[in-house]
Amino acid sequence: MSDQDAYLARVERLAAEIRSLPADQPVRLRKKTSNLFRTRQPSKATGLDVTDLDGVISIDDEALTADVQGMTTYEHLLDATLAHGLAPLVVPQLKTITLGGAVTGLGIESTSFRSGLPHESVLEMDVLTATGEVVTARPEGEHSALFYGFPNSYGSLGYATRLRIELERVHPYVRLRHLRFRSAEELFAAMTEVCASQEHEGTPVHFVDGTAFSGQELYLTLGTWADELEPGEEPSDYTGMGVYYRSVQQRDRDVLTARDYYWRWDTDWFWCSRAFGAQNPRIRAFWPKRWLRSDAYWKLIALENRFKVVERIDRRRGKPEQERVIQDVEVPIEHAAEFHAWFEREIGIAPVWACPLRQRDASRTYDLYAFDQDTTYVNFGFWSTVDLAPGETDGTHNRRIEERVAELSGRKSLYSTAFYAEDEFWAIYGGDAYARLKKEYDPAGRLPDLYAKAVRRA
Repeated sequence: MSDQDAYLARVERLAAEIRSLPADQPVRLRKKTSNLFRTRQPSKATGLDVTDLDGVISIDDEALTADVQGMTTYEHLLDATLAHGLAPLVVPQLKTITLGGAVTGLGIESTSFRSGLPHESVLEMDVLTATGEVVTARPEGEHSALFYGFPNSYGSLGYATRLRIELERVHPYVRLRHLRFRSAEELFAAMTEVCASQEHEGTPVHFVDGTAFSGQELYLTLGTWADELEPGEEPSDYTGMGVYYRSVQQRDRDVLTARDYYWRWDTDWFWCSRAFGAQNPRIRAFWPKRWLRSDAYWKLIALENRFKVVERIDRRRGKPEQERVIQDVEVPIEHAAEFHAWFEREIGIAPVWACPLRQRDASRTYDLYAFDQDTTYVNFGFWSTVDLAPGETDGTHNRRIEERVAELSGRKSLYSTAFYAEDEFWAIYGGDAYARLKKEYDPAGRLPDLYAKAVRRA
């Protein structure tokens, strides 16, 4: 059986399973990985086993495209494409993010200033709807509204089972420059110039992101493709004892293999591995290398969510109650310095990741996460906890961030906790377009709607 035939058989099995259920029976996915950071309410929904929808169906070296099953992780996708000297236009930072998840739930990386978000490189996709139909959504045609409304729908309109995506040619190495700035104003002014020109001091720039350790210590990291190493040069390795984000502070130039560049943040889950002691050299020396990856830390978080051991210990020690502030927000670049100053003063989490992005094709509108097509944005990623003062409730700091981002004409990703009132939520996330799509593709309401998933945690 060919890969294509095997894929079709898997999808027909899932579609038949849905059609065999009562028309009002709720359904949801059952899968091995998740990169959501919000707890969910218990559900009686039937779980669709989609674990075998993992793998690349085909790669077209000439057309620079790949047909990929929806549950394929970017780790598997990148391994398959690198073997052809190719890569997806945007490779989100964590290995176990799936292609379908990045399209329905958004994703971002250091190519986003030139390539946008992962859904912008989708040419077509098969979507399994709540009625048990499989439809192929393209930019034009019968299901074009679903094509433009699927990004940011988080599985509330259906599930992408196959996606045809664009690829780009890669080079063996990425050479890095870490430029230090002593104010956010200077950093974001330089970021604006680099994103507009796609070069710095006469050298092409193919990757851009930033790391803010404080309001006086910020770095802009510029990456450039390289075909060969310079004499005496060796690629750095941040999959063992080395910690990538610390290298940003310690050296102004670096070089990595292409694969190691794409996964530079995964080994330590950006900087979050420090919460588990994994950056302590005495612990790291004995930490199994196969556990130096984001999904291993995610499993530790899941255990803490279940048993709350650390929370109980902190309570006995008299520590203040903590609120998790795990968010990615996007602010127009002209307001980025203002937002960072407010965030440092009022929230106090550091480091903060800052990644520029701009819609790749200004003629398109993705209804549930519509950008101003002429604006460059900055994605701020911050992932930690903040003390709650006496009388403050969980959600206090997250809600303040939501309000401040809205004041600055931004919005946030919905992979984590959200606290919007319902009318405010739908005004931000394309409520009218969503209602039309929900009526067409899930008329019986078998899938929780977007507000129920993102805010009510259904």
